[in-house]
Amino acid sequence: MPSTATTGTRPSRVAKPARSPGKLVEANDAAAKNKPLMEDIRLLGRLLGDVIREQEGKEAFELIERVRQLSVGYRLKKDASAGRVLDRLLKNLSADQTVSVIRAFSYFSHLANIAEDRHHVRRRLHHERQGHQQEGSLALSFERLHQADVRSADVAQMLTQAYISPVLTAHPTEVQRKSILDAERAIAELIGTRDELHVERERRDNEALMRARITQLWQTRMLRYTKLTVADEIENALSYYQSTFLRQIPKLYGEIEEHLAGFAVPSFLRMGQWIGGDRDGNPNVSADTLRMALARQSEVALRFYLTEVHELGAELSISQMLAGVTPAMQALADASPDRNPHREDEPYRRALIGIYARLAATLHALTGTEALRHAVTPQDPYTDPAQFLADLAVIEASLQSHHAQALVAPRLAPLKRAVQVFGFHLATVDLRQSSDKHEAVVAELLKAARLHGDYSSLDEAAKRSLLMGLLDDARPLRVHGAAYSELAQSELAIFEAARLMLARYGREALRHYIISHTESVSDLLEVLLLMKECGLVTGTLDEGADPTTGAGGARCALIVVPLFETIADLRLAEPIMREFYALPGITELVVRSGGEQDIMLGYSDSNKDGGFFTSNWELYQAELALVGLFGPLRQVHGITLRLFHGRGGTVGRGGGPSYQAILAQPPGTVNGQIRLTEQGEVIGSKYANPEIGRRNLETLVAATLEATLLHSQTGGKPGAPKAFLEAAAAISDASYAAYRRLVYETPGFTDYFFSATPIREIAELNIGSRPASRKATRAIEDLRAIPWGFSWGQCRVALPGWCGFGSAIEAFLGTGAERDERLKLLQKMHKQWPFFRTLLSNLDMVLAKSDLRIAARYVELVEDKRLGKRIFGAIKAEWQRTHDALSLITGEPERLQSNPALARSIEHRFPYLDPLNHLQVELMRRYRNRKEGDPANERLQRGIHISINGVAAGLRNTG
Repeated sequence: MPSTATTGTRPSRVAKPARSPGKLVEANDAAAKNKPLMEDIRLLGRLLGDVIREQEGKEAFELIERVRQLSVGYRLKKDASAGRVLDRLLKNLSADQTVSVIRAFSYFSHLANIAEDRHHVRRRLHHERQGHQQEGSLALSFERLHQADVRSADVAQMLTQAYISPVLTAHPTEVQRKSILDAERAIAELIGTRDELHVERERRDNEALMRARITQLWQTRMLRYTKLTVADEIENALSYYQSTFLRQIPKLYGEIEEHLAGFAVPSFLRMGQWIGGDRDGNPNVSADTLRMALARQSEVALRFYLTEVHELGAELSISQMLAGVTPAMQALADASPDRNPHREDEPYRRALIGIYARLAATLHALTGTEALRHAVTPQDPYTDPAQFLADLAVIEASLQSHHAQALVAPRLAPLKRAVQVFGFHLATVDLRQSSDKHEAVVAELLKAARLHGDYSSLDEAAKRSLLMGLLDDARPLRVHGAAYSELAQSELAIFEAARLMLARYGREALRHYIISHTESVSDLLEVLLLMKECGLVTGTLDEGADPTTGAGGARCALIVVPLFETIADLRLAEPIMREFYALPGITELVVRSGGEQDIMLGYSDSNKDGGFFTSNWELYQAELALVGLFGPLRQVHGITLRLFHGRGGTVGRGGGPSYQAILAQPPGTVNGQIRLTEQGEVIGSKYANPEIGRRNLETLVAATLEATLLHSQTGGKPGAPKAFLEAAAAISDASYAAYRRLVYETPGFTDYFFSATPIREIAELNIGSRPASRKATRAIEDLRAIPWGFSWGQCRVALPGWCGFGSAIEAFLGTGAERDERLKLLQKMHKQWPFFRTLLSNLDMVLAKSDLRIAARYVELVEDKRLGKRIFGAIKAEWQRTHDALSLITGEPERLQSNPALARSIEHRFPYLDPLNHLQVELMRRYRNRKEGDPANERLQRGIHISINGVAAGLRNTG
């Protein structure tokens, strides 16, 4: 692979390392800190280069080096001649040569990510050894809590009511194959051990293994040739549990227990999944996939427990001749079917063999699969995880009471915590469907039952009245022998399967039913009616029922979760929920069903609808309104509000650092309760590396502790000053107008988008089980928010992450005498208001990662040259206004001045990312002008898709 000696970024865009005499020491210190990173990148680059030279030949290697040199020249020096030479070179490459070059730079992006992840862990460990805690660490959060006089007892009490849940989702931006992920994990493990290898032979062996894995990568197909199935997505997600969550989450709990010594720590952090239960826009998700998802999840959890119990048996070789046991432990050993005379004096081993046999039977009962090893025949399956935990508790108590406490911490304690967190279900699977599908099924049921011939034509008041009456009617709606549509049958089958799966895997296996596009109260009532039809709602809506005993009242097995997505939906969130809870019996239903109300807020569609700033502001306003509504409901009825943040990887979809995002939430909106989605490439970047995965989970916990307990110490509800809120509202209005004017009102913008981004090629790529658009149209309104943002990221415009802000600030400041005062207000907001500061920090990152000189290459693909020039000119002008506005408010003329770590990352990475964009443009040009039947077409398409993979890997948060 090319040398990594020449790297850099344009000085007008991203802050360069300081070189002034006054900061020479600081610059040298930064270079010293990054020396191990550069050594790792050079090592991986050299090994990749060696593999390319070996596999493809010297000529191919030299071609790749030539492309790199020209691309770096184009980036660093704005060398027009380098750009022209690069153009000619790329246009003359054969399809095979182009694919080879793209593969090289794509894999280098992947390897550079591995090196960066390793360096992140290295620097974190260094800071901890020096006694310096990093932002987002539990140690620093507990230190702040202590300084604020928050006692350990207060933290422990808060955690008893807390619920924190990252939720993995499958979306059409996860471009990595599992085979590639597995090979990269192996390389990450090898690079991670090099710091501890000091014998030359060991380092040579380590390097040889890395070379083998890189050879494997080079000879492994990067792309799928067939469309990704839901089963594939399930397996991809489960790989993160096997590599990270099952072991790292118990370690995280162990760290919390150290900080709260003497206090029990409940299992408040749990994983969630959408894969297998998310039907919105995905016709491939059904009752069968739900059953498959839960069975595979259960299998992964139980096989992990089986392995740990087997290993525990090897470790607990304690002889009763040397150490006694408790009576309960003796009874557990005696109950074991193990009768091997060699283990007669080893009660722990005998007990664990019995436990293993019960787990093996449980595995077979729940999944139909068999354990890998059997000392005795599987028998007597556990009915629930509590029985398994009780047996482990017996072992723990016996060890503790017989001077063997040291044997608890290494494996038994983490295993107990894993069972408490993951149970026999592994993760909570959410069910999700669009409200219009529910309405269609209800209308069909009512028509077949002759209760109403045209339900959909009713106004909202009539729908509510009809639905409330039906919820109080014990009779089912389905008519025996009636012929129902495929939609009605498949939707009802999901509800039926959910009831059976709850009975099979337990209450935590399925908790939430999410209603996409919630626009009215009837959308919630329709779901309750469908649940009632399938046995998930029992009893009747009786307002007078005793909320303590529940006598005569209804209960719901799942939490009905409205999802408010567009700007209009967000504005209706509080009125809809207020009217819903005003209905007779609804409050009592929620109380009897557990007293929890989740509400999901959509970042992606609101951004596509109204732009970056307006989306964030409307989310902020909606959260405040909902907290105001649920405050009395909590005080009077004990109903807990939990906000579920549908964040994506890109800033345009709510992405950005989770720690800052949680602390920037409006006052009173966290309160120990938060769910948030993890999507696209972010899942891999956050959780593929086990250590980094644990640190990312740690930041969620740390931020939730601070947002809940430190905020309550300041009185609970100071909020932002009125002047801040009024300024944000004015900026939002202006930003919305500017964004809509460009995206929805500019003639030809849709044509430009479909020509100057790889949206057409992304739609063909086998990277998700869902289609890119909800309808077979080219309307931006119908396009899914995910490929919308993904496409803008690929062409390096990242428009959803900044568009409208520059014009809004320009309008807010004006030109009159009040301009200086208004600027001072914005600067004060940046310094004092976490919401505004976090928003501008994310904006800073987006602008740094965008590159309009690269984007200009994509404009060449627009056939109507005047259209391309006109719209790209408007995009450039708005980008410049946004850049200037950000500099004006923050006082930082260059991007990422306050984030040197990311600035260095971009400096190292982007010179090797740019060639992928140049090549992508050239291949898109050829592919769009292809002749049908040309054998080169397949290679062109493959090259484009590999470049999409590489750019996504290089940008790291494109999903």
